[in-house]
Amino acid sequence: MPYLTSASEIRSLITKYTHSKTLWMDTEVADYQSRNPKLSLIQILDNANDLSGKCTYILDVLNKTELVDEFIELVMLNPAVEKVFHNASYDLRFLGKKKAKNVTCTYQLAKKIPYYILPLPNYRLETLAVKLCNFQDVDKEQQSSDWGQRPLSEEQIEYAYLDCIYLAQVHLRLQELMEQISPSPASEDLLSLGERYIQVEEQLKLLKSEYEHLQERMKSAMQEQNLSETAHLQLLDYERTTMKVQFQELVKFVENQAINLDFPINLTQKLQKDLGINLEQLPLQIDKTSHFRLKPKNQDSQSEDD
Repeated sequence: MPYLTSASEIRSLITKYTHSKTLWMDTEVADYQSRNPKLSLIQILDNANDLSGKCTYILDVLNKTELVDEFIELVMLNPAVEKVFHNASYDLRFLGKKKAKNVTCTYQLAKKIPYYILPLPNYRLETLAVKLCNFQDVDKEQQSSDWGQRPLSEEQIEYAYLDCIYLAQVHLRLQELMEQISPSPASEDLLSLGERYIQVEEQLKLLKSEYEHLQERMKSAMQEQNLSETAHLQLLDYERTTMKVQFQELVKFVENQAINLDFPINLTQKLQKDLGINLEQLPLQIDKTSHFRLKPKNQDSQSEDD
């Protein structure tokens, strides 16, 4: 875990990273809760297979704006180099903002995984590292430490390099999951996929029925017993206000007040029926969209198809 403070060494490493395919990166920020947060460290790993920390470099860039600008110009804006962060939007505030190119965010990647495959309480890096990659005792205590102090403590240095290792392993595991959930539609096993769909659909009906029944029982019981919360749930009371006006009254008012209300109205089936043949006299805007839905085949239709 080389810790670099020399401008010449940092510049040399920046040049090296311009030829990398993928960089797993993190940052530490001094005074992050103030109005003037300052970039303190840039941590970089260019070899995801390294778990020792030897390939993780920690660049001390506190109050070295020229070095940060060079890093942004040569690495962050370089579309040939993939930059992987967790919760990238935060790091990009200090590293190129919206100008940064070829950025991957493992936080956003994790959110794309369906919950039944990745059932986690949150998508924090430490959670993903433990649940996906079996890391133990992931300590985030140093995250809120003073990154503006110099020298940094050994605990801060260790924390800084470990995050890149966690990040790289989480990224690799998420890529594997994405491949699993996104097979080519042309090669899908429709028989097994269909069987599983029918099984889940039936389970969903049962769960939905039980969920709705339990929900109504809980609401009724809590209201009857005059309780706003239990050990597991809160009963929230809110009002929904709906404002309505007769259409003819609205038309009269708009005309009298010379109000410009010009927007298309969706014509429901009932409105279309009420208008009848008069519908043809209107300058209709017709938009057609195609939708697909799955309909289970019953036994009768299956036997007929056979």
